[in-house]
Amino acid sequence: MSEPSSLPVRLVHLVSEAGWPISQESLPPTARSYAASLGFKPMAGRLLVLPGETGAAVAALLGIGSDEGLVEQPFLLGKLATDLPAGLWRVEGWIENPTLALTGFHLGQYRFDRFKTVAREAVSLQPLPGADIARARLVAEAVSAGRDLINRPANDLTTEALAQAARQLAERFRAELREIVGEELLAENLPMIHAVGAASAHPPRLVDLTWGDSRAPKVTLVGKGVVFDTGGLNLKPENSMLLMKKDMGGAAAALAAAEIIMGLQLPVRLRVLLPIVENSVSGPAFRPGDIYRSRAGTTIEIGNTDAEGRLILCDALTLADEEKPDLLFNFATLTGAARVALGPDLPPFFTDDDELADAISRIGRDENDPVWRLPLWKPYRTMLDSKSADINNVSSGGFAGAITAAVFLKEFVRNTRSYAHFDIYGWTPTARPGRPEGGEPQAARLAAKLVEFWNSIKK
Repeated sequence: MSEPSSLPVRLVHLVSEAGWPISQESLPPTARSYAASLGFKPMAGRLLVLPGETGAAVAALLGIGSDEGLVEQPFLLGKLATDLPAGLWRVEGWIENPTLALTGFHLGQYRFDRFKTVAREAVSLQPLPGADIARARLVAEAVSAGRDLINRPANDLTTEALAQAARQLAERFRAELREIVGEELLAENLPMIHAVGAASAHPPRLVDLTWGDSRAPKVTLVGKGVVFDTGGLNLKPENSMLLMKKDMGGAAAALAAAEIIMGLQLPVRLRVLLPIVENSVSGPAFRPGDIYRSRAGTTIEIGNTDAEGRLILCDALTLADEEKPDLLFNFATLTGAARVALGPDLPPFFTDDDELADAISRIGRDENDPVWRLPLWKPYRTMLDSKSADINNVSSGGFAGAITAAVFLKEFVRNTRSYAHFDIYGWTPTARPGRPEGGEPQAARLAAKLVEFWNSIKK
């Protein structure tokens, strides 16, 4: 990362609780007195800007807590991006994973400014020793692009606009892209995507992006792209509808992961499938009690129109599964039950491949993109039984909502052994270092890293 040499460089000292007494004594008298007067303690994430003799900021202290602070919270440098005065800074102190730390800093620089007219001054860092600068920037740019998509309001990010974002990514990396729109979905045997999106003025569609050598291992990413979810005829209450612009967070995560994979030129044949709809209310809206035959031939009774994400995913997953990819992921803001179980920051994932599950958990921890395995509990399949069709899109009771949704999706993945479903929230409700409040394409960094090492994992 090159920076203009004319900028003055100020230091950020990383200080731990154990090392603070020594660090404190090494400070200039004015800075030491200032820190003491404020009772500074190097708790993780505590930042103190130090004044010089004239009162201008000359340095800063960033508390990391224990000596393992940046191991436990590798995105702490994201705090610098939001809280330091603008200018060029250099970090001094030991960092175990400088590439991940630099990624956290860049992610902390993110602002959703699509509709802002006021420019802001930036905080810059000199290169961290040992960091892969290009990789950190690539990953941060991909995640930021995903955040932008999730943060865009539904009047701006229509079904057409989300497809256009995929098209622009395909053009950038010379990928092939096919788009199936409106009534063409019926001709192409994608009836569930058509049914869910039929009531909107913005036509439903499926985006099918392919990239890489056709002879390479096949990796397919499927992302739920509901640009806005009213709940359909099972209309959501007001408070539940406020954040429904983020219901395309699965598509954003798939595109972010794809951008990293293509940017790193990984030796895979990548496919990205995005079923894109707006779940609206009008005359053609699908209804509770309706029965549709999916692409797989399975008949589905609509128990609730607000469980639309699994309906569009079932057709896309069937299409993905038909070519038996080596690795298949789907990302979806699918259930509130997942948030009740694990909260907004820890998405559950589901797979019956134990080797894949171990790799996902480990890489999620290593990449600071954590997830938690929940079971694909087959006995719960009976909760989805229908008296009139092969399956209902919702369970008969209020229990295990995230699990029954995952079990529903697994019905449509029959040929692919290494498959995982990520039930993401897609949103950071409270800002933290490296994670500003707003859209977040969770599990995208994890998925890209796993794809990078998948061949070695399977050997």
